[in-house]
Amino acid sequence: MRFNIKAINGQTKGVIKMYGEKRGGYDRPPREMHKATCASCGQETEVPFKPDGTRPVYCRECYQKKNPRRY
Repeated sequence: MRFNIKAINGQTKGVIKMYGEKRGGYDRPPREMHKATCASCGQETEVPFKPDGTRPVYCRECYQKKNPRRY
């Protein structure tokens, strides 16, 4: 959905997008992924942060089993 903002003389001054570039970081580069081993099943996985070894890292499946959605 778009909304046009018009100046007094009728010229388009700018366009505001309701769902667009201003929100959500569409112009960000892709995240750097780091390899890790799941603490539950031992499967190799990739995570968007560099594990420091102090906390366990889980693959997607094990994380969802451990932390089910609440809604």
